[in-house]
Amino acid sequence: MKFVIQRVTKSSVTIGGSVRGEIGKGLMVLIGVSNEDTTEIADKMIRKLIGLRIFEDEQGKTNLSIDQVGGSLLLISQFTLYANMKKGNRPSFIEAGAPDMAAELYEYIIAKCKESVKTVERGEFGADMKVELVNDGPFTIILDSKEL
Repeated sequence: MKFVIQRVTKSSVTIGGSVRGEIGKGLMVLIGVSNEDTTEIADKMIRKLIGLRIFEDEQGKTNLSIDQVGGSLLLISQFTLYANMKKGNRPSFIEAGAPDMAAELYEYIIAKCKESVKTVERGEFGADMKVELVNDGPFTIILDSKEL
């Protein structure tokens, strides 16, 4: 599982011309699921995401987590995080999770995050989405379950 986590001042996702999810201060997270992923792996990733201390405290140091700043989450499914570019110039996505299983894990992640974070917005699995964000910092972290 891979999360691309961006600290934002605002972010939104639009589907078919309508805004589906929108947040202010918080984290916009692109979520990639592989065929090897499980709910146990998702739980580890969620704990790390929620516990990240990447918001500034009064001294300007990145020392606060999302709950400490009252931040929001925008969670977007992103199978292209598993693009394999080892051969040629056209990406292969054979490492990305099968759609049914990946959609189930995406929904699981959303539900679990809602247990810890007051405002959790989302995209739509498999939809053509337009994502906008203002990256705060910029601050971007790539979290890979293979490194946990």
